[in-house]
Amino acid sequence: MSTSMGERLAELGSEAGIRFGLVVLWLMHWLPLPALAAIARGVGALLYRLAGSRRKVGLRNLELCFPAMPVAERQALLKQHFQWLTQSLLDRAVLWWAPAARIKKLIQVEGDIGLAERVWREEGRATMWLCPHFVGLDVAGAAILLCQPQPGASIYQTQSHPLLDRLMREGRLRFGDAEIFPRQDSIKPLLRAIKVGRGFFNLPDMDFGMQDAAFVPFFGVPAATLLAPSRMSRMLNMVVQPVIAELLPGGRGWKVKFLPPLAGFPTPDAEADTLALNRFIEGEILKNPAQYLWVHKRFKTRPPGEPGLY
Repeated sequence: MSTSMGERLAELGSEAGIRFGLVVLWLMHWLPLPALAAIARGVGALLYRLAGSRRKVGLRNLELCFPAMPVAERQALLKQHFQWLTQSLLDRAVLWWAPAARIKKLIQVEGDIGLAERVWREEGRATMWLCPHFVGLDVAGAAILLCQPQPGASIYQTQSHPLLDRLMREGRLRFGDAEIFPRQDSIKPLLRAIKVGRGFFNLPDMDFGMQDAAFVPFFGVPAATLLAPSRMSRMLNMVVQPVIAELLPGGRGWKVKFLPPLAGFPTPDAEADTLALNRFIEGEILKNPAQYLWVHKRFKTRPPGEPGLY
C-alpha cells in the first residue's frame, strides 16, 4: 500500500471517528444532567489513564504552580480535573442542542448580571466579561446570552475539522444576540462591535506566544500573558467584570458568578494590570482548583535562553 493511500485511509478513519463521536454527543443531550455526570466520572477516570500526554502536562503544571503539594495530592487533584473536564465536554451536548428553557433551569446565576446593560444605558460604556479557563466557561457564555439582554461578542479559535468548527460556532451563537470573530483575523470588527455596545467575552489566561504579551508571574512562574485586557479596556473605556463558571457536583446544574468589576482596573501600566489580573485568577483557582484547565501548556513560551518546561 502506498504511503499516500495509507494516509488517506487514516484520514477517513479519523473522519468517521469524529462524526461518530458527534452523533453520540448529540444523542446524549436527551439524558438528564446527573446521568451525564455519572458517565463523566467513569470516562474521566479512563481518560486519566489513557491520555498520557495531557496527563503529563497537567501534572507538570500542578508541580510548577504547587511545588509544596505532595505528589499524591497533585495526582488526586488531576484525576478530579479529568472527571470535571469530561463532564464539561458532555455538558456541551445540552448547551448545543437542548431547549433554552431547560438550560436556563440548570443555570444558577449569582451577582450583578445586569451590570453590562446598566453601564451602557447610563454611561455609554461597554463591558468586558473576563472569563478565566475554568472547565465551565461555555456555560458562562450561555448564561450571558440567556440571562441578560446586552448583546455580546467574542473571539474563538477556529477548529481544524470543518464540522466541529461549525457545531462550535452554532452552539455558541444559538442564544441571544452575539457575534464571534476568528482569532487569526483582524481585530477591527471586534473593536467596532464593542464601540456600539456589545459586551466582550474575553478569555485572558492562555499562552498565545509573545505577540501583545509579557512574561508575568502566574503562581510564581513567568508566563506569557496577554496585555490586551488592560490595553483594550483602557482604550475603549470599558468596565471589566469577571465571570466565573462552576460545574455543580452530581449533575445538579451550573453556577455562574458575575463578580464586582475589578477595582482600579485598568491603569496606564498594562503589565502591572496583568499581574493584578493573574493574582485575581490565582485566588479564584484556589477556591476550586480541580475545575481549572490544567491540561493547557500555560508555560509553553519561555523567556529567551530558558529551557522548555514540558
